[in-house]
Amino acid sequence: MVKEQRAQSTKQFYLALVAIAVIGALLIWRTAGKANSRVVAVDVKATPAQAEGYLMGNPDAPVQIMEFADFECPACGQFATITEPDVRKRIVEAGLASYRFFDFPLTEIHKNTLAASNAAACASDQGKFWEMHDQLYQHQPAWSTEATTDPKKFFERYAGQIGLDVSTWSKCYDDERHLQRIMSNRAEGERRNVRQTPTFIIGTKMIPGSLPYDMIRAYVDTAAAQVARGAATADSGAKGGQ
Repeated sequence: MVKEQRAQSTKQFYLALVAIAVIGALLIWRTAGKANSRVVAVDVKATPAQAEGYLMGNPDAPVQIMEFADFECPACGQFATITEPDVRKRIVEAGLASYRFFDFPLTEIHKNTLAASNAAACASDQGKFWEMHDQLYQHQPAWSTEATTDPKKFFERYAGQIGLDVSTWSKCYDDERHLQRIMSNRAEGERRNVRQTPTFIIGTKMIPGSLPYDMIRAYVDTAAAQVARGAATADSGAKGGQ
């Protein structure tokens, strides 16, 4: 009887330990999830010349949207193929904001992503970064780490399809001519405390995660209003000083 009671007590003790461990793990997971998805205010500064990213739209637009993304990241691919076309047409082409893409290759988990950034950078030399950007995201499953160890043959095909001089592009790719530019773009993200891809900076807000169009438009409108208020305040101050 005593042995049975001791066995039962021991069993209950270990069950309690397991329960505590599970609860602790869940709390850590929930806390980490909240931290990763948190919108934070950022100190907006001009980006260093060596971390210029790739610009779309009017550089003098009142608001700038910055995206830090990995070409092999599934969430980045989903955003690029589903949401970004609306952002381009209804925000960038409308002159409400410019758009700047920064490479943020997660080379630790995506073995082909640096090669994809290299392919896009070499396409940029011929004025077709965005065309290669679109090809890479549209066909992401074909050249990703899970699919191939030789992504260049896919990138070379895309280079031809978008009208590049393929031999020139290929030499640039093989030479890894723009590796420093790519890593400078990533370093800019690290400087700004980017922790996941995609991450967006719109105005003074840094927002991690793949955002829907309506949310991006709301952040752009808020940032534009802040710019307008700042301009009005500066103008009022200038008139008051006359």
